[in-house]
Amino acid sequence: MTPARTLPESGPMPIEAVPPAGLPEQLRAFLKQGAEELSIALDDEALGRFDIYLRELLIWNKKHNLTAIREPSEIVARHFLDSLTCTQGYDFTIARQIIDVGAGAGFPGLPLKIAFPSLQITLLDSSIKKVEFLTHLCPLLGFPDVDVVHCRAEEFGHVGSYRQRFYLAVARAVAPLPVLAEFCLPFVTVGGYFLAQKNLELGEELTEATKAFTALGGGDPVTIPVTVPGTDLQRSLIRVRKESPTPSRYPRRPGIPAKRPIGTAAAERMHPKYR
Repeated sequence: MTPARTLPESGPMPIEAVPPAGLPEQLRAFLKQGAEELSIALDDEALGRFDIYLRELLIWNKKHNLTAIREPSEIVARHFLDSLTCTQGYDFTIARQIIDVGAGAGFPGLPLKIAFPSLQITLLDSSIKKVEFLTHLCPLLGFPDVDVVHCRAEEFGHVGSYRQRFYLAVARAVAPLPVLAEFCLPFVTVGGYFLAQKNLELGEELTEATKAFTALGGGDPVTIPVTVPGTDLQRSLIRVRKESPTPSRYPRRPGIPAKRPIGTAAAERMHPKYR
């Protein structure tokens, strides 16, 4: 039996100590082995891209609050490997169009693109600083084909060329599930999927989201528990298949999905013209 692994016990590493290449050798080995535990083979080219990703993220984080996680070992575990756990809920070996809604500093979309370069990725975020970072980073990674969009999901979901275009919409703990579903499902083509990374214990959140899934054209959710390799971080992947087209009134105008999630009493009382 393979012994359980933990993060390298080197302690916090100051940004200045990170070599120009990005990943110290022990973290490179940790990332590679963690990916293997998820049945992902990272070659030298992929590891080199993660080198660049870590380096640029640390540099930009000195001036911009892109992520609260700042130690290189934690970034590798809680951003890179955590993003790659999405592979336990969807087959990324098939080259398809994917949108990452609320991509932030690129998670989970860019680590998935590094592991599966043939993916057609759109990164959507409403923060101009994070979009500027992604626009800077993608060419450095050798991904000029990644589409980086600065817009709110509630508005972009009504853009005709993007609406119901994607085989997968993925999101990482951006909002409660009923809200996240309204952000994501309008982008998904019938027969495609919505995949959300959430905490392990969802409680009533999943139950409350069921009405939203149905209203937006989704089917019954499938819950897939995952553990980030080499850590005690546990998550649930929530996968929903798109069964029918999303009604044209969704997503509602900016701010309304969060204030009045579909299926809640507040949404039921709301006048139809604001839905």
